Amino acid sequence: MSQPLRVGVAGLGTVGASVIRLLHRKADALEQRTGRRIIVQGVCALDRQRERGLPPGERTWFDDPVALARSPDIDLFVELIGGDEGPARAAVEAALACGHSVVTANKALLAKHGLALAALAEANHVALAFEASVAGGIPIVKTLREGLAGDSIERVYGILNGTCNYILTRMEREELPFDVCLAEAQRLGYAEADPSFDIGGFDTAHKLAILACLAFGVAIDASAVHVEGIRSITLADIRWAAELGYRIKLLGVAQKTALGVELRVHPTMTPISSSIADVMGVTNAITIDADAIHELTLIGPGAGGAATASAVVADIADIAKGVRSPPFGIPTGALERAPRAPMQRHEGGYYIRLSVFDRPGAFAAIAGRMAERQISLESIVQRSPPGERDLASGGSVPVVLITAATTETLIREALAAVVSDGYVAERPQVVRIERE
Repeated sequence: MSQPLRVGVAGLGTVGASVIRLLHRKADALEQRTGRRIIVQGVCALDRQRERGLPPGERTWFDDPVALARSPDIDLFVELIGGDEGPARAAVEAALACGHSVVTANKALLAKHGLALAALAEANHVALAFEASVAGGIPIVKTLREGLAGDSIERVYGILNGTCNYILTRMEREELPFDVCLAEAQRLGYAEADPSFDIGGFDTAHKLAILACLAFGVAIDASAVHVEGIRSITLADIRWAAELGYRIKLLGVAQKTALGVELRVHPTMTPISSSIADVMGVTNAITIDADAIHELTLIGPGAGGAATASAVVADIADIAKGVRSPPFGIPTGALERAPRAPMQRHEGGYYIRLSVFDRPGAFAAIAGRMAERQISLESIVQRSPPGERDLASGGSVPVVLITAATTETLIREALAAVVSDGYVAERPQVVRIERE
């Protein structure tokens, strides 16, 4: 009989407590699948007195996660503390340095220090597993690292943040403004008290940087991601999207180009008929474009204690079976430092919403600024979407432009000129359009 795998869990919040309950509930099944008994030997959290609904068991309590990480009584350290510095980083580094494998759900830590941590794991011949760090219960890390090892991946994109998807879903379905939907997300626990990391797109950017590393063999670089959040999306944009046959989603897109790897996070108009447009609420979805499989879409819960715990336990089970893959699929030293590619020609074109002062020649001048940069306009609509007044405050009129394929740079230059000309009352709204 193999020796049991002794686990130490640091962080006993929703996910940590769910992991311990799941390991207890599935102990016999996990032993059959892995050939080893998995036992939680030690735990660490800030508050010993808090009721967490943990199953019975003899577990040593540690006040210091680094002490737990270094304990000779564990074989595997599970980090569920969170944060890219402080105790999370110190504990993971300590565990790897003393020869303990690590499982973590900490996307921020991986986005900032993933390469150094992976190198440390490789040097000490231990595992660093992080399935739960991206898209909760969706097995995207294993899919990219192992399941598609024989494919050449061209693009990975999807809905990677349940908070944003929930807000956009509520705005569309219930005709509610952004702030109302955000407040409800906070009340339900989908959004933090300070939601800027989610709604600003930075959470998605961290996850996208990890996916790009796995998909393309490039070093993690979250700073290379072009990031736009959803705070600027209004009910007018939601209504226009519906009228045009689209639905607005916050997408993270990692794509190979001739100039390097393009990484971008932004609101996107996706066709109503597409599978990703149908993903509503807090659900996540990721699509992989590859040469052999062409297109593969994985859909599932992107957050929550049970879904994230499931991914953590899957990593623990792999380590119990002796699985030792390089954390990012290939040795850290072989990862390329790919150049940051500029935003490329966007084949779906752009939706542009302007609030134009009702003056003679204004519309012709705007169209002229687009023509100067050879931006073709597929349509110009000088009215509000159904349900809104045509004349905005201050004597301005809503105008929506739909462009043909062009570049990000040309769009920004043309709109800067339009603003400089003094024809618009508000900052232009720009949303990229994805077509099938």
